[in-house]
Amino acid sequence: MTGVTHSGEFTFALKITRTVRTLFKIAFILAGTFGRLLAQSEAGTVSIHAERFTEFNRKASFTDGEVHLNKKEDYGVLWLNDSSFANGILELELKGTAIPGQSFVGLAFHGRDNSTFDAVYFRPFNFHNPERKGHSVQYISLPGNDWEKLRDKFPGRYENAANPVPDPADSWFHVRIVVNYPEVKVYINHASEPALQVEQLSSQRQGRIGFWVGNGSEGWFRNLRIIYP
Repeated sequence: MTGVTHSGEFTFALKITRTVRTLFKIAFILAGTFGRLLAQSEAGTVSIHAERFTEFNRKASFTDGEVHLNKKEDYGVLWLNDSSFANGILELELKGTAIPGQSFVGLAFHGRDNSTFDAVYFRPFNFHNPERKGHSVQYISLPGNDWEKLRDKFPGRYENAANPVPDPADSWFHVRIVVNYPEVKVYINHASEPALQVEQLSSQRQGRIGFWVGNGSEGWFRNLRIIYP
């Protein structure tokens, strides 16, 4: 009887031990999941304040969670300080103007310095132009692969029409850029299909993020979100 009792106690204790181990494993998994979700939430929305950014060839004006970059010759970038983005999703709202040849607004990413980065940008003045709408969304990789070179060597590969078309052209519109090196997909206004899909031309797989405007262009930006995989 004593041996049977001891055997029963041992079996019961073993079951308790296994149960406790299982509970610890579940708690560990839940803690890790919550930690990742919390980290993503904290890293998600970027507050638009002057101290968080560095200007290059532009003057930035900050108002109520928005930033405006002024007009100037050549391109300009407002870099997000200490940003280091590789793969993931970049979301923002931006706005240009409908003035022909004077509105180029977008986002630079995988930036190493002021002259080495990839970018996706928009030409709002082409959104509703039947003859030039195919030049509405553009990918570039600097140095060496600006829009002019890409259009000449690879017509239609690194630019496309906006789909859906923001209306009016000078209104705010939402952009989602999905980066999974080397693939880049660009979505406009929560569309299910990308307006532009390209493979990156640079070997730079990680770097800074910045609001980008082209030669002679101003631009407005807000609601930047960074979502990591």
